[in-house]
Amino acid sequence: MPVIKDFKDFALKGNVLELAIGIVIGAAFASIVTSVVDNLLMPIVGILTGGIDLKALSIKVGSAELKYGMFLQASVTFLIIAAFLFLVVKSANRAKLKTPIVPKATTTEILLTQINQELIEIRKELRNRN
Repeated sequence: MPVIKDFKDFALKGNVLELAIGIVIGAAFASIVTSVVDNLLMPIVGILTGGIDLKALSIKVGSAELKYGMFLQASVTFLIIAAFLFLVVKSANRAKLKTPIVPKATTTEILLTQINQELIEIRKELRNRN
């Protein structure tokens, strides 16, 4: 079944696996950030604003209720995640620049190295015979 083989090749490529791992870690990280915002930062913001719970802020327009406080809370969460990702990407790029790029040996270079090693062994054997 070529379709199954093609799908297996696609699914097991490095990029797909890395993306899946990133999504799972991102989902776990989102719950941590939400907890930090809800339980640590927003209470401090509430204290600074005179005890106002930003999450509860809303405006009634007719029978509808516009919960702009929830939007403010989501915006704070987004800014924290964006700042964290910025720092991660920046440090990863810095680490990548420090890592020297070592070129891979070509097939020709590998073969020439093997031939050279064999010739050295032959020369040693010939010296030992004389």
